[in-house]
Amino acid sequence: MEELLGALGDPVTDPEEEAFLVFSQAIPSRSLGFVSSKATLLELTVAGRDLSIHQSPTLLSSNRKEGTTGAVVWSVTPLFAEWIASNNVLAKYGFLSSEAIILELGCGVAGIVALSLAPQVKKYVATDQDYVLKLLKQNLAENFPEKAIPHTKRKQSSKKAKSTRLKEDDTISNIETLLLDWELDSVATIPRFLGQQQASGDQDDPVGVDVLIACDCIYNDALIEPFVTTCAQICRLRSTSKTQKPTICIVAQQIRSFEVFESWLKAFHWSFDVWRVPDELIIDALKANSGFVIHVGILREESRPAV
Repeated sequence: MEELLGALGDPVTDPEEEAFLVFSQAIPSRSLGFVSSKATLLELTVAGRDLSIHQSPTLLSSNRKEGTTGAVVWSVTPLFAEWIASNNVLAKYGFLSSEAIILELGCGVAGIVALSLAPQVKKYVATDQDYVLKLLKQNLAENFPEKAIPHTKRKQSSKKAKSTRLKEDDTISNIETLLLDWELDSVATIPRFLGQQQASGDQDDPVGVDVLIACDCIYNDALIEPFVTTCAQICRLRSTSKTQKPTICIVAQQIRSFEVFESWLKAFHWSFDVWRVPDELIIDALKANSGFVIHVGILREESRPAV
């Protein structure tokens, strides 16, 4: 862990100053940042793999009150996937090894990060709201057609049991999909979903995930509190046993609103020690003045469960 933090450089100590520095860059005009808001099929090459990705412009433009942004591919996603699947600083120091378990928040219909990174890790869990999962599973299956493994969904015991809505879905290769709504779902059942001991069990047994990924999930104030809370809860699943590294939280985003970014960073910094990934550790398309930024967070000691 010390080697990784040394490579990342100085942590963010003042969220307001960090927001000022990020928005002092020459930010290209990218509108909202869709790859395409009209195409129903995208042909992309990411991390050396040709991908055919279905998306839903119709759903994007619908009036669904719970949100529609996951229906299409956003510009930062293939760029982030290219970087995270490369021999980057996290891979160098063992956080993206063949034994690693990765969980992504707000993966969207495309599954591009999952498809790019999954071949390098033990297990990849792609999570999002229910409206995303059907098209997500189609994209995963069509890009891993020979490895699709059907899995029967578990029936919910009660429609009112919103806190236990997490459920198993189809498994594609070593990619699993999981329903996770930040405002409705508890993360407490994630260890059981992963086949692990609960956090109250033997602290030498692995619990939780090694890396938590969120790619372009922060775009309005209403999402900040549930997003940060969910990140902290998932990272808190990891035992404080000295035999386990803490969960690394990676947040990639397009730079849009100063107010939203600053509010997110203040909330995130409250629970996490935070680093901005420096230019020398990322690909050219994500460096300063690109309009994108990546931060790494590690849950603060005082926010972790007691040993």
